Amino acid sequence: MKNLPRTVIVTGAGGTGCGRAVAVRFAAGGDAVIVSDLNVAGGHETVRQIESAGGRAAFCEADVRDERQMHDLIAFAETTFGALNVLVNNASSPHSFGAGPEQWLNCLQTDLMGTIHATRWAIESMRRGGGGAIVNVASISALWHGRKTPGGLHGYDVAKAGVIRLTTGLAGLAATDHIHVNCLAPGWIATDGPREYWASLTPAERAERGVPSRLLSVEEVSQAVVELAGDASLAGRVLLWWSEERPRLIQWGDRGYRDFVTL
Repeated sequence: MKNLPRTVIVTGAGGTGCGRAVAVRFAAGGDAVIVSDLNVAGGHETVRQIESAGGRAAFCEADVRDERQMHDLIAFAETTFGALNVLVNNASSPHSFGAGPEQWLNCLQTDLMGTIHATRWAIESMRRGGGGAIVNVASISALWHGRKTPGGLHGYDVAKAGVIRLTTGLAGLAATDHIHVNCLAPGWIATDGPREYWASLTPAERAERGVPSRLLSVEEVSQAVVELAGDASLAGRVLLWWSEERPRLIQWGDRGYRDFVTL
C-alpha cells in the first residue's frame, strides 16, 4: 500500500547544500514541501527544481530566530498543503573560524533557538493532526570533549550540543502524542566551504589535521533525514555519521564518556 503524501517543512532549504537536497528528496517521494529560508531567490530556485521534476512545493520566507515567524511558517504550511506531518530543522547560521562572541550568539539564536521555536509550534500543529515527525540536524562538532587537532566553532558547537539534548529530551512525545523527534549528527559534508578546504589538502595533510579522507554527499545526508522522518520505531534518538564510517545510532542512555584518565 502506497504511503499517503505528507506535508513537510524544511528550514534553510534555499541554499545549495543539504536543505535543498532534503527538500528535493521529500518531494521526489510524493510529499508536499514548504521550502523556508531568508534567501528568497534561493528558496524560489528550490521550489522551481521541485516543480520542474513534477513535485509540489511552496516557498515561505521566514527567520527561525523569530518565534512569531516560526508560528506563521507552521500556519502557512497548514493553509497551503494541510496538516503538518514532518519538520526538518536544518537552518544554520553562516560561521567562520576565529569568529568572536557576536558570531557565537548568532549561532545560538539560529541553530539552537531557531530549532526550539520551530519545534514548539510544530508540536502544537502535529498534536492537532494526530502526530508527526521532527528531524533535527546537529553535527559531530557537538560531541567532542576537547580536540587533539585545531578546529571547532564555539557558538556552533554549543548550539548543536543543545539540539542533541533537545532531541533526547523530547523522546516521550512518541508515547503521548505520536510525535517522533530524532536527530542526525553528520560529519564533514561536501558543501561549498568544507569541500574547498578538503580539496586544498593532500591526504597526508588531512590525516595530520584530523580531516576525514572522504566527505558525506548532500544526497547521503538527505536520504538519512528522510529515513529518520519515516521510521516510527525511533524516538529521541541520535544518528551519528562520521564521514568515513557507516551511520550508527548512539545507544539510548549512553553517558557520553567512554574513556577516562585517572587523576
